[in-house]
Amino acid sequence: MSGEKNTSILLVEDEENLHEALKLNLELEGYNVTSAYDGAAALNAVTAEYFDLIILDVMLPEMDGISVAESVRISNNEVPILILSARSSSADRVLGLKKGADDYLTKPFNLEELLLRVHKLIDKNKKLLDKSSIGNSYSFGDNVIDFKAQEASTKSGQKIQLSKKETMLLKLLIENKNEVVPREKILQAVWGYNVYPTTRTIDNFILNFRKYFEVDSRNPKYFHSVRGVGYKYSE
Repeated sequence: MSGEKNTSILLVEDEENLHEALKLNLELEGYNVTSAYDGAAALNAVTAEYFDLIILDVMLPEMDGISVAESVRISNNEVPILILSARSSSADRVLGLKKGADDYLTKPFNLEELLLRVHKLIDKNKKLLDKSSIGNSYSFGDNVIDFKAQEASTKSGQKIQLSKKETMLLKLLIENKNEVVPREKILQAVWGYNVYPTTRTIDNFILNFRKYFEVDSRNPKYFHSVRGVGYKYSE
């Protein structure tokens, strides 16, 4: 059970001996590990680069781990978070999970168990990100999209050039056919972690898709907005 070379973990733990031991063991598993020793440094690291997992201690100087997890989620970042805590009560555990953690491990813990949980969280996240790809072209109704050439042939037979963002958004929605794709996931996948446009920006893209591809743009068959949640492509 070894990590992939390009898998990166942010390790946030202020107790130096434990930090070094965890870092060493994670690196022996093949993971790339970035270190942070307090909450502020952790948040700076998250905004600066992409991580496949955050291992986050609760008792940190200045800003505790629960607040860090909450801030990460508020910024629409869905990176998996594994919380480490000396607090073992179910109330603490529930609070951690409620504020955005995906898993919660109580100190002292078994190293093998930690590594197993790390592996499972990363694996689950990668599977979610690697939805089955639909190839270079896709047709629906009288429309054909060529993702590679970034162009489409519309219902009226007109050829249109698509922007890179339009192509990425179309691909994401179509790969998740008949499922609502949350706004946060769209912003992460299409716009990246550091630049977040408003919901209106995505709405405008959806309106354009309806203009291009729908027979009746006021009564769409393919491209739907689900108020307060996200967007959906269906056939």
